[in-house]
Amino acid sequence: MQNKLIHGFHAVSTRIKRFPDSVVELYVNAARLDQRMRELMKLAEAQGTKVVLVDEKRLDGLAGGGRHQGVAASIDAGKSYISLDDVLDDLSEPPFVLVLDGITDPHNLGACLRVADAMGVHAVVAPKDKSVGINATVSKVACGAAEVMPYVMVTNLARTLREMKEREIWIAGTAADAHVDLHHFTGGTGPIAWVLGNEGEGMRRLTREHCDVLVSIPMFGSVESLNVSVATGIVLAESRRQRTMATPKG
Repeated sequence: MQNKLIHGFHAVSTRIKRFPDSVVELYVNAARLDQRMRELMKLAEAQGTKVVLVDEKRLDGLAGGGRHQGVAASIDAGKSYISLDDVLDDLSEPPFVLVLDGITDPHNLGACLRVADAMGVHAVVAPKDKSVGINATVSKVACGAAEVMPYVMVTNLARTLREMKEREIWIAGTAADAHVDLHHFTGGTGPIAWVLGNEGEGMRRLTREHCDVLVSIPMFGSVESLNVSVATGIVLAESRRQRTMATPKG
C-alpha cells in the first residue's frame, strides 16, 4: 500500500467523492465540528472510512505546517492509478492533454492541475524522473483538482509522445524562439497535447524534437518569461476558446 497524506477541505472531500476506497483514515480537528465538517465525516463513514478526531497540534504535524483547514487524510495512492490509454479510450471528443516536462515545484504543479481542470483538459502527463508527484502541497494548491484530474506519470515521455501521435494527437510545444505565436496558431480545435517545460531550462531536447509544432506566447510588457502555471493557463484557455468557437450553437 502506497500511503501518503493529503490535507485541506477541498482536496480531502474531493478524494472521498472521487476515490472513496483509497481513503484509509480521515483526521478531523475535534474543535471544528461545524455542519460542513459533520457532512464530510458522514460521507467518509458511509464509505467505511475510519474517522479520527485529533487536536490542532496533531493536524499541524500531519500537514507539515500547511493550511489544513482542520482536516487531513491518509490515502492509498495506488488505488487512484489511471493510464493515459484509459483516459483516451473513453473520450467522445478530440483529446485535450497537458504535458509537463520537468516540473519539480509542487506549487507550480498544483496550479497547473487547477487550471487544467478549469479548462476541461482530459489528462496531465509527466515523466517520472525529475518531476514532482502528487503530494500534500500539490493537493492543497490544486483545491481538489489533483483528486479529479488524471495525472499520468510515464517512464519514457518521448515514447508516450510518439504513442499520442499514433492516435493523431497534435503535439504543440511552447518555446520563446518559436516561429508561430499563440495568436496565429489555429490548431487548438482538434486533438492536441500542449507541452510545457520548466522555467529554467524549458523542455528537454528530446521532448522538443518530438513536438509537431513550437508555439510562442506573445509578450507585450517588460518581463521576458512567465511562471509555468501562468503560461499553462494562457495556452489552455486559447485552445478552449477555439474549441468553443468551433462548436455550433445548439
